[in-house]
Amino acid sequence: MTPTTSTSQKLLSPEEIAVRAGEQLTFVHLPDAGVFAARALRLRELAAGHAMRDFLLFVAELADAQHRALKAGVSVPVPSAEQVGAAARDGVPLLPAEAWVREPVWRDSLRALLRDLAAHLPEGPARAAAAHLADATDEHLDTQAGRLLTGVMLGLDLAAAPLIAAGLQLHWVRLVQQTAVAHGGGAVAPFGRIDDPTVCPCCGSRPVASLERLGAEGARYLACGLCATQWHYVRIKCTHCQSTKGISLQNLVAADASAPEAQPAVQAECCSECGHYLKLMHPARDNGLEPVADDLATLTLDLLVSEDGQQRHGLNLLLLFGEPDEAPPPGGGH
Repeated sequence: MTPTTSTSQKLLSPEEIAVRAGEQLTFVHLPDAGVFAARALRLRELAAGHAMRDFLLFVAELADAQHRALKAGVSVPVPSAEQVGAAARDGVPLLPAEAWVREPVWRDSLRALLRDLAAHLPEGPARAAAAHLADATDEHLDTQAGRLLTGVMLGLDLAAAPLIAAGLQLHWVRLVQQTAVAHGGGAVAPFGRIDDPTVCPCCGSRPVASLERLGAEGARYLACGLCATQWHYVRIKCTHCQSTKGISLQNLVAADASAPEAQPAVQAECCSECGHYLKLMHPARDNGLEPVADDLATLTLDLLVSEDGQQRHGLNLLLLFGEPDEAPPPGGGH
């Protein structure tokens, strides 16, 4: 399969889109109670016949465990009214992933999630890894979580990273949901626009992908890879440098040239100004799309676009690349 650039569609300028959108669009969509269940369902659908079948099915089990944990109704400390006001005045995320103090409840929840996951996995390396990480020290879990959230690859255990990431995703979804209830009665308040539109307005994380939400007249939203919040971002505009020049769409083309051409559900939006790209997903072409799941399942697109010199802007905490681990194995020091 090879990447190709799509130029057949006439697109509005970012300014025209912004004017048309106005205040008709909801700026932010917070994660709902079924976010992890939908992810698990999509992963199992995508796994059929996929080259990464085993990995996708493992992540589906992980998402199921996250869903069960989210249903448990564990409470987490939420920001005070003063913190809400300060974040709004400063134009920064209310629950910044890199700076927010993680209370011990996140480790307790991670351990419970890992033990539940292990109970649903067959005998093998994955089950052993989950059970072993559940017995790791507090220091080890906090250190690995800190590296994961700040993008420090040195010393990051890549094998355990998806498991720790699952615990962090669970924690931040709870934070966002419970903060909205505490300060907004369940509505999107107190989350709103921040000074940097390229990162999540709730936790400040980079998006895993962007998508054109159904029912929003084709408006593009960025999807957070940590807390699953989606926020509006103008189309035909680089999500890394915010340039509106040199934007092109690349996608995979079927190897069988005689097959009728179908509109791709997942494309890579590339910027020639800064050399970065982010995937753009079209639910209208496949209404089962789920940002994290479909990002994992389209790794081939990442590989082919990267061969053209483009760097990935999106961040999927469940599949990272880096140098071999130089840290002690999970549980070291306990």
